[in-house]
Amino acid sequence: MTNGNAATGLRDLNAGIPGADQIKGAVSAVYDDVASWSRTGDFWNWGMHCEELLNELNSLRPNFNAGVSDGFSEQLYFQTLRGLPYAKSEFKTLNVLEVGCGMGEGLNFLTRLVDPARAVGLDISTAAIRRANALLARGDRLTYVEGDAERLPFADGEFDLVINVESSHNYPDVERFFREVSRVLKPGGHFSHIDVFDPRSYVRFTKLQQEIADFEWIHERDVTENVKSAIRRRMAPGSFFRKEYARKQMPIRARIIGGIGGAHYAGADFIGHKDALSRVLEIARIRPRFVGEYESYRHHLARRA
Repeated sequence: MTNGNAATGLRDLNAGIPGADQIKGAVSAVYDDVASWSRTGDFWNWGMHCEELLNELNSLRPNFNAGVSDGFSEQLYFQTLRGLPYAKSEFKTLNVLEVGCGMGEGLNFLTRLVDPARAVGLDISTAAIRRANALLARGDRLTYVEGDAERLPFADGEFDLVINVESSHNYPDVERFFREVSRVLKPGGHFSHIDVFDPRSYVRFTKLQQEIADFEWIHERDVTENVKSAIRRRMAPGSFFRKEYARKQMPIRARIIGGIGGAHYAGADFIGHKDALSRVLEIARIRPRFVGEYESYRHHLARRA
């Protein structure tokens, strides 16, 4: 699908959702900013910290994060593979899609762990996709495309596995996203979803689990404390994240959104951290929409009927 056709489709698709285009535009703008200053490997998401997961990762790829990251974002991505009924060798036969891939680092990391036959990352941010293709794409084995999670530019039954990491809370119409995931999955394929929830979004998610008959939900893990542990470590003085954030040359808008020391990017709101800038933004009612009153972080796994 060309970008022109996709744009036309998005206007039709979002006609009944008040503010949908504005929401998507705002989210895309934020990630365009992030793509302009992020360095390879330093920060992809809020991350998680789990000793069991870390030990397993190191057994698969010793010193996987040596000198390039704090390892928390990698653990969150590795969590998406937990519960899947595939041996490592079986991934070589799979077609994998990540929806909301950002700058592509997470999908690149997973493909180097399990080496699927083909992997595609999709994101709404033009700058993020441009960066991903320039730095990470590997021929037909790993590619990145610009597109919308609620209108996936892929054929029916094209993928064996779809993953979605810390992204769907930004989507105006999660139900439509789920139905698109169902459409592009092969029967028997899997959907691995990991994200943050506020009380209303978790109720909505639970309702969708019951209403979308194409999915059999087979796994749920609450990783809230693991995510909070990673955030606290990133917020600590002298952390890898703090050092990397301090030496970046970033536009003023990105600095404001990120907060003091990059607190908002690191997920400080999720652990109840409030700095002076947070309070000013709240009073002025200009906090970013995606900073919500979140209370849990969960991994869900489903099988396509």
